[in-house]
Amino acid sequence: MAAVPTAGEIEAYLHRHIPISAAMGVRVQVCDATGATLAAPLAPNVNHRATVFGGSVSAVAILSAWTWLHFALQSAGQASRLVIQKNGVEYLAPIAGEFAARCAAPQPADFEKFLRTLARHDKARLALGAGLTCDGTTVARFHGEYVAVKTG
Repeated sequence: MAAVPTAGEIEAYLHRHIPISAAMGVRVQVCDATGATLAAPLAPNVNHRATVFGGSVSAVAILSAWTWLHFALQSAGQASRLVIQKNGVEYLAPIAGEFAARCAAPQPADFEKFLRTLARHDKARLALGAGLTCDGTTVARFHGEYVAVKTG
C-alpha cells in the first residue's frame, strides 16, 4: 500500500493536474478511506443570478468522486488512467454560497470487485455518487460511472 497523501497534497495535485480546480477555488477538506469532500466558494463559480453555475456544481461533484477513486486506486497500488464515462446531477435548490461535494466510499465488497475486475481485465467500471450541500442543506445529488484502465 502506498502512503496516504494529506488533504493539502491532494489539493496541490488537483490544482496542478486539473487546472480548472484551482480556477474554481476547489479545496480538499478530506480524502480518506471513507470518502472525499471537496468545497468551493461562490465567487469564482457565480452565475448571472448570483448563485452557483450549474456547470460548477457538476464539475465539483465529478471531481469529488474522481478524487476519491484516484487516490483509493493509488493507495491500493493500482496504477491506472481514470476517466468519467457518464454522469447526472439532480439540482434540488439554488446555491447561494460556499458549497461542498461529498463522495462516500462504496461498499468494501463493491470496491474489491472493482479491483479484481481491474486486475483480471486491465479495465474496470465503478458507479459513485456524491451529495452536495450548502449551509447544511442538501442542494444537489450526483451519480457517475468511472472507468479505470490499468497502466502498470
